[in-house]
Amino acid sequence: MRTRPMFSLKSRNSTLQSAIRSILSSDSLMKGGRAGGLSSMREQSSSFDVARIVRELSEMVGARARKAYQPHYEQVVLRLNRKGVPSTDMVIVRGQRVYTSQRDRPMPSKPSQFAMVLRKHLNNSRLIGVEQLGFDRVIRLTFEHGGGRLSLIIELFRDGNVLLLDEEGVIIQPLTHAKYASRSLKKGVAYSPPPETLDPREMDRSMLDSLLDGSEHDLIRTLAARANLGRIYGSTACSIAEIEESVAANSLDSTQRDSLESAIDSMLDQLSDGSDAKMWMADSEAMDAWKAADNEAARDAASSGITEIAPIDLSYTESSMMVEVASLSLAYDAVFGSHDAAAFIRREEEMLVESGEDDGVIQAKLGRRAAQQRAAIERFHERAAITQELGKAIQDNWEHVDSLLSQFNEAVDSDGWEGVMDKIYDVPWIDSANPAKQTIVAYLPDEDGEPGASITLEVSNTVHQNAQRYFEEARSQKNKAKGALTALESTEKDQQRVEKQAAKDAAAGRLRAKNRSKRFWFERHRWALLSGGHLLIGGKDAKGNDVVVRKHLTSNDLYFHADLHGAPSCSLKLKDGLAPNQSPSEAIPEGVASLQIVQNLADDLEDARQLPESLHSEAAQVAVCWSRAWGSGGAAAVAFHVRPSQVSKTTESGESLARGSFVVRGQRNWHRDLSLELAVGMAVVNGVPMPVSGTPSTISEYCSRWARITPGSEKKESVANRIAKATGLAQDDLLSCLPPGNCLVEDHGLIQP
Repeated sequence: MRTRPMFSLKSRNSTLQSAIRSILSSDSLMKGGRAGGLSSMREQSSSFDVARIVRELSEMVGARARKAYQPHYEQVVLRLNRKGVPSTDMVIVRGQRVYTSQRDRPMPSKPSQFAMVLRKHLNNSRLIGVEQLGFDRVIRLTFEHGGGRLSLIIELFRDGNVLLLDEEGVIIQPLTHAKYASRSLKKGVAYSPPPETLDPREMDRSMLDSLLDGSEHDLIRTLAARANLGRIYGSTACSIAEIEESVAANSLDSTQRDSLESAIDSMLDQLSDGSDAKMWMADSEAMDAWKAADNEAARDAASSGITEIAPIDLSYTESSMMVEVASLSLAYDAVFGSHDAAAFIRREEEMLVESGEDDGVIQAKLGRRAAQQRAAIERFHERAAITQELGKAIQDNWEHVDSLLSQFNEAVDSDGWEGVMDKIYDVPWIDSANPAKQTIVAYLPDEDGEPGASITLEVSNTVHQNAQRYFEEARSQKNKAKGALTALESTEKDQQRVEKQAAKDAAAGRLRAKNRSKRFWFERHRWALLSGGHLLIGGKDAKGNDVVVRKHLTSNDLYFHADLHGAPSCSLKLKDGLAPNQSPSEAIPEGVASLQIVQNLADDLEDARQLPESLHSEAAQVAVCWSRAWGSGGAAAVAFHVRPSQVSKTTESGESLARGSFVVRGQRNWHRDLSLELAVGMAVVNGVPMPVSGTPSTISEYCSRWARITPGSEKKESVANRIAKATGLAQDDLLSCLPPGNCLVEDHGLIQP
């Protein structure tokens, strides 16, 4: 079957191609976004950064994938193990950055659906390859196990994505389903990378000349977008070459082009040969703070002075403010590590949104729904525009389409569908045919008379009917857009209503306790927060005493006990405690502490006996407040502490011990004249709102909203009820942290903010 070369009005078809290119550019513009440059804090990686990170990740080849987590909607963490090396986390912040870190990071106890899929397919697999697709912001990680090979694709442009592929390149699961004009990212579809861009590493002089001569923009925009350098590295190339950024790209003479080519080559050599990274400080004060930082917490505090990071020297920056670090991952970890490590806590805190978890969950769902509806509206408009243009193009190429339909139908009448199917591959104007649906996919001619935009034609219909089908589809998409717009308006009204209620509760400083199926390990016992973030754990009853001593009194802790019969056994933890969250959510009301659980306190100490005596006194004071000394009518009490090895269940021959009782042998360290007073503050721990208790000096340091509790005449149930109404905290949680007896409350902003 042959088709006559039909050429319709090129001006109309040129308009079609222009319109479709404009619509399809939405996907390519994702890549062009790099021309806009990066923020000073490197929120989004450039292709240069990705190239270096890929080299660093290649050092992890051979590591085993142990666990996958999704601590935040926008973050995925892969835990990798190499022989002889501590576990390393590969942190993937969607659309922004990838790096390795060995920080402690709280993780959700229940993995997300995406994390479960990664665990199912990647658990115990071996990382065998890391590559950058071209010079794009796309990374492919290849894993291998007994079942074959799998790939994890990380897209770092626009909104970003993480996709798990099978050995055939078919998507097993994407982090987010997405559909663009030129590709679709959804389960069961073969992965298609974004349109390929220029790789400056393969650019020779003739390509550079062609790129400059064909540009109608200034030099910086040309280098950033067309040369795929990005604005920051485009500026660096201009600085090295000593050429003004604002000069017209096509006006450069031969000498300037030589300098520019040399500058780009120099940058690429640094990228490929170097292994370190650079960080730039805001000023000399920030530089001094960074140099003085000798531990992780101090470095996190000093990181606010970092204004830029890069894998190569940025010649336009102030060299005296530059600090070198061993790798780009370390630079990312210095700037973003604290923030990213608190991702799970931040997600939990965001769900609170001042008024509590219920409203917070509703707002989060409404926000996601609104975003999906906006994306749907945009998608419907895009499809309507494309189908409308294709319908018009069919009409404008009437003779061409009519000829295709006539000749195809003649061939079917002559040879049947099976006979035609063997011949259509030799016809340049037809791509494929579907006998079941009685359709063909054909091409319209472009400006040069060559096959251009593709259309689906129903061979039993006329040209007019085929065009009308496209117009009807365009109308259908427009109607869907109208329906989605109506739904969006309804969603936005719901958002305003919830936000208004949230604002009212926020003004009162209330949080709402979360309904939890699981509790933190220390909540099963009495617990208090002491200076330095250390925890004191005490038994609630005889069984609890046994558990505290058996499970939570290690050799480097200390045992505390009030000098009264029936007092709880207490353990002062050396390593376990709470620390301020360095990146708290703005959703937390003023005066509420944001804390996270840590297990690395006092890294420089080996025994709780080395802790300050003032901390020992705090623990002793809390221990007596938990005892019956609280209701005895006295103003002070006595307690002691000993080493764990002095505490035993072993008795002398013929003696026995009741449940929850212990024998203490050896010398005791006494604490006398201990005040009977506690304090209760309001905090969010790992994203969970809860009361924290301790001594007034410590609680007032952590929480600006707190209350002093001393022995009094008001029942503790009444006190807990008053605080619960004022703060939104669970009354049961408050009862657990209050002393065993009647109380007197001295408010310091807890009840009346």
